[in-house]
Amino acid sequence: MAAETKIDPMHQFQIDPLVGSWAHGSPFMFTNSALWMLIVLATIWLFMIGGMKRELVPGRWQMAVEGVTGFITSMLSTNVGPDGRKYVPWVFTIFMFILVANLMGMMPFGVVPGVHPFTVTSQFTVTGVMAVISFSIVLAVGFWRHGLRFFTLFIPHGTPKVLLPLIFLIELLSFMVRPFSLALRLFVAMIAGHILMKVFGSFIVGGLNAEGYMGPVVSLLSFLFIVGVSALELLVCAIQAYVFALLTSLYINDAVNLH
Repeated sequence: MAAETKIDPMHQFQIDPLVGSWAHGSPFMFTNSALWMLIVLATIWLFMIGGMKRELVPGRWQMAVEGVTGFITSMLSTNVGPDGRKYVPWVFTIFMFILVANLMGMMPFGVVPGVHPFTVTSQFTVTGVMAVISFSIVLAVGFWRHGLRFFTLFIPHGTPKVLLPLIFLIELLSFMVRPFSLALRLFVAMIAGHILMKVFGSFIVGGLNAEGYMGPVVSLLSFLFIVGVSALELLVCAIQAYVFALLTSLYINDAVNLH
């Protein structure tokens, strides 16, 4: 009888200390999550350094960097207006971090013995911190530019006076939910795709270890499915980075222009 193979699809999201130990109760530990965040930041740094040569005739690398910065600048100029250029550094930062982190989680680093890839955007704490920072910028800009008039954002034009309290509360609640939905959208998209690939990966292993002719058939079908899901996940990696940056720019527009 073939040996039973069990694969835990949630193990890939486990945070493990690389330096230090949970048992000692120390709050200062270097984990696999922190390691992969540093790898992501180093990759972005190398990408930016290689594209900031300011050559008269730009090469492909410089064009790629200028293309991304131009894309974010255009997004903010379109959604916010002339004042949108002030917020390019933050929106560019979260766009690049999410994009590179998502793509890093899709790379087949696991084929190297001892290397365990980790998708940092599959952790709600990471996506939550970025969402809270974006929301804090919106609040700071809104109150700094408009003072208490910022609360008029929650009262749509033409609202009947009798409905003002109800509409105000609904709009305020919708506004306060924004950081949660912003973080949750990215977190769910990343964790769902990786779980799906891990589950069908276990089907491949189980099929190869099974007896009879159906095992290889199941393995082949699961492999084809993983190929399709992987292609879709690569698209989702870019889409989620774009959506996070786009929604952030729209929320900034609300604070700047009270729309």
